[in-house]
Amino acid sequence: MRGVFCYLYLALDVWSRKIVGFAVHAEESSEHAARLMATACCIEGVTQDTLVLHADNGSPMKGATMLAILQELGVAASFSRPSVSNDNPFSESLFRTAKYRPEYPTKPFEGLEAADAWAANFVQWYNAEHLHSEIRFVTPESRHSGTATKTLKARAEVYRQARERNPDRWANGLRNWAPVATVTLNPKPNKEVKISA
Repeated sequence: MRGVFCYLYLALDVWSRKIVGFAVHAEESSEHAARLMATACCIEGVTQDTLVLHADNGSPMKGATMLAILQELGVAASFSRPSVSNDNPFSESLFRTAKYRPEYPTKPFEGLEAADAWAANFVQWYNAEHLHSEIRFVTPESRHSGTATKTLKARAEVYRQARERNPDRWANGLRNWAPVATVTLNPKPNKEVKISA
């Protein structure tokens, strides 16, 4: 479909880095964004007044339908500062990862179904196979489900035993395998907004 654009809608849990919802559409609209958010909240069992949705300033995210759904779901809306392209670093990083995957298409998709299939495969890989560097090389799915803590504890023990067996190979201390406890959105040197587990 040369010259025709597909729009990928993604909802990312910042704490776990799990993609909790995605959709591919032929156009941008507040209705599509609202439907994706409502579905993701339902699947993830989000309760009222427990979630903040941080988004860019695009019209789908600020449209009346989207804002009404967020209010109905009890989800607080947060928006990037105008004209600040890196105000949502988690999403920017996610899209960069998508574009640098070996399977990223070099030619236009044949249609929406092909684009949707590619997105589904990417989301599956990202959530269940991708060892994310910012969460200590565990998968977003394992962090989201809580099983990453056990994995990290076992990994720390393997490293400790390896160092005991071969202390000469370890010039520095062991890598920190403690679970990342806090995720910060655009930290300031003296003032931080924190999202905790």
